[in-house]
Amino acid sequence: MAENKDIYTVLLEGGRGEIEEKKSRFIANIRPVSTEEEAVSFIAEMKKKYWDARHNCSAFIIGRNNELSRCSDDGEPGGTAGRPMLEVITGSGIHNICVVVTRYFGGILLGTGGLVRAYSQAVKEGLSNCVTGNVVTGYEFEITTDYSDISKVLFTLEKAGISPADSSYTDNVKLSVKVSEGAYDSLVKSITEATGARAKFSEKNLCSFIDKGGSQT
Repeated sequence: MAENKDIYTVLLEGGRGEIEEKKSRFIANIRPVSTEEEAVSFIAEMKKKYWDARHNCSAFIIGRNNELSRCSDDGEPGGTAGRPMLEVITGSGIHNICVVVTRYFGGILLGTGGLVRAYSQAVKEGLSNCVTGNVVTGYEFEITTDYSDISKVLFTLEKAGISPADSSYTDNVKLSVKVSEGAYDSLVKSITEATGARAKFSEKNLCSFIDKGGSQT
């Protein structure tokens, strides 16, 4: 996961994973959440869906700095389900995420260590089927350039891994761009040098945006 202070990772699309351990089935369902209410609603939804299961354990973390986190063993021995699940999603570096692991008991006791491993592995299996993206804190601004310099500007943007959010081609070319705070100065400098200071920049505005070039976890 990215360590840049301007960037943090969130869940864009949830996923599902399943493992079997000594005839017990562990089914992990994962969903993006932005509030505690959404997390509680999702947990209730999974409990209703898997009403016939022995346990529906859960964990969620919300906020850029994991300001809110909760977990539940839902009847399993204390510390064998919810806490290990919470540790897995915290360790993944993904924010705004809720996971519910449903267990259908197979008739064989797993023991404390076995339960911790099974619930942890089920979450990891579910995470492998999720899609993440990066929320970037940065600036939004407009670049105005002549047609003679547009190829230089686009090349510089591409080299920096940036795609214009919008564009307008009239008497000149205007490109709307979003960039992280840390990359702003170097980008402006590069475009200024490439165009001989002919490109003009509008006032920058603070913004946050999702980089959907994130990844499958």
